[in-house]
Amino acid sequence: MTGRHDRTVLTTGANSGIGLATVMHLARLGFRSVGSVRSEAKATEVAEAAASAGSSVDTVLLDVTDAGRCAAVIEQLRPWAVVNNAGYGGIGAIEDVTDEEARKQLETMVVAPMRLARLALPHMRAAGEGRVVNVSSIYGLTTTPFSGWYQACKHALEAASDALRLEVARDGIKVVLVEPGGFKTGIWTELNEDIARHARSNYEVGYQRTRSLLKLFMGLMGEPEGVAKTIGNALTSRSPRARYLVGPDARAVAAAQPFIPTRLRDRITRVVAGL
Repeated sequence: MTGRHDRTVLTTGANSGIGLATVMHLARLGFRSVGSVRSEAKATEVAEAAASAGSSVDTVLLDVTDAGRCAAVIEQLRPWAVVNNAGYGGIGAIEDVTDEEARKQLETMVVAPMRLARLALPHMRAAGEGRVVNVSSIYGLTTTPFSGWYQACKHALEAASDALRLEVARDGIKVVLVEPGGFKTGIWTELNEDIARHARSNYEVGYQRTRSLLKLFMGLMGEPEGVAKTIGNALTSRSPRARYLVGPDARAVAAAQPFIPTRLRDRITRVVAGL
């Protein structure tokens, strides 16, 4: 039986936030940890962070929306596990988001992770085992205004992951969803830029409410290392769960949602969001 040091784990979006915390944590657990980044500058940042922590992390250049490059990287690494983490937020009412912007987000956060999983499956099947960990969000289980396309991506990722989990179970391949609540990542720092792009929108009041609420809750958000540890658990457990909710907010929302009527939830949300 191979040890962890013989098992390659590819984590996408590894230059910051959850991705960076994950590649570092997996290296400490003894895996051959490889993080994908989109530029040499970001590869240098990862290398410096790993060196300062005394960890060994490799990097590969990869834009997950480049199908040809995805195929080349998977063929090169033949990973035992893929952690699909790459993605970005995006504040915008459905009315304010163009078709092009929506397609880009869907390509990055739904098509790309399932493509990487699809490409890795033959190698995992040949080895008789493997793991696919898809980083979703509590927004894969619930929906709020002004993040509709981000949430659509996470809902779609959940559905595709559920289907894949059933399809490959007989081959010894485990498919896991990790569903974080609010954590301090680069996604949140992009908020102001997103709001600025929608200046003079019909939803300006709502955007400003969103900004104020985020500022209020920022101090309560967890560190990305908490998510990284959960991903580590999903990779080291003999029988990982299908889903891991991460953070007290995620667990609270998931627990409460079935008991709140849609009409009441809509009313409360509209008041809070200024709608």
